[in-house]
Amino acid sequence: MSAHVHSVDFELEPADNHRLANLCGQLDAHLHLLEQRLGVEINNRGNRFRILGDADAVQHARKMIDSLYAETLQARLSPERIHLHLQEGSTRAQQEDLLDDDSVTIRTPGGIISPRGRNQKHYLRSIMRHDLNFGIGPAGTGKTYLAVACAVQALEQEKVSRLVLVRPAVEAGERLGFLPGDMTQKVDPYLRPLYDALYEMLGIDKVASLIARNVIEVAPLAFMRGRSLNDAFIILDEAQNTTVEQMKMFLTRIGFGSTAVVTGDITQVDLPRHTESGLRQVIDVLKDSKGISFSFFTSQDVVRHPLVQLIINAYESYSHATNNSQ
Repeated sequence: MSAHVHSVDFELEPADNHRLANLCGQLDAHLHLLEQRLGVEINNRGNRFRILGDADAVQHARKMIDSLYAETLQARLSPERIHLHLQEGSTRAQQEDLLDDDSVTIRTPGGIISPRGRNQKHYLRSIMRHDLNFGIGPAGTGKTYLAVACAVQALEQEKVSRLVLVRPAVEAGERLGFLPGDMTQKVDPYLRPLYDALYEMLGIDKVASLIARNVIEVAPLAFMRGRSLNDAFIILDEAQNTTVEQMKMFLTRIGFGSTAVVTGDITQVDLPRHTESGLRQVIDVLKDSKGISFSFFTSQDVVRHPLVQLIINAYESYSHATNNSQ
């Protein structure tokens, strides 16, 4: 064995064949994923494990396996869940930050939701402490999902009386008249990510009931003009596609007892050329204002398939190279 290769032997207790099968995955797929991502070799026979590799990687893999085995007691593991654990343990600083005594969790009827990384943790804390919050960053970083989770918890705890979900309905200027159906049918396709999160946390039947009672309201941004929203949790999603005027209009709808969360990705603006994004401008306008929080996410916060993080990094590198060559 090379002097640079370290190993650790350990046993997982209790020795439960069903939990061990859950941990390892079909044909040891979960262990192979850990090996690939952490750069180690994992061997096991029953509940006896041996990990070989770089010293730090071996220790990291040991902690990851212990953590995942603990989770098998209550959850069915999948490649997606393995990826999430790898994301949250990607750096020692993130791991320590997540495990401190001041951790943040969101409780919904669908289960407990915990932040995956320092930026998500800061985001949740900010939403709990401020009336107006901005979550800005690439797709897959949990901006919308966590905002919906906070909204559901606020509604369940009766901190607000309704949820208002808002989105620019059409990329280049809300031309709803060209779409078939009534207003709800026109807007539904653009609010699908919000619906999916609500269904997961509340269940389809309850969401349908709350919408019928107008406790949950979905609306295109264009329909917000002239309103004042009190005692509500308001989410503006895909805010990079608001104009400067639309952003100002939306922010001035916030009433007493309300919390607003604005999410978006300023690298994915679909507005017509030479039209400034309201989300880009509002960062400069409100960055020094008290009582308003900004949370910025990067590709390192992506909690989707590992390829999403790779793709985001590749586009960022290409953009930087193109700009430098001009």
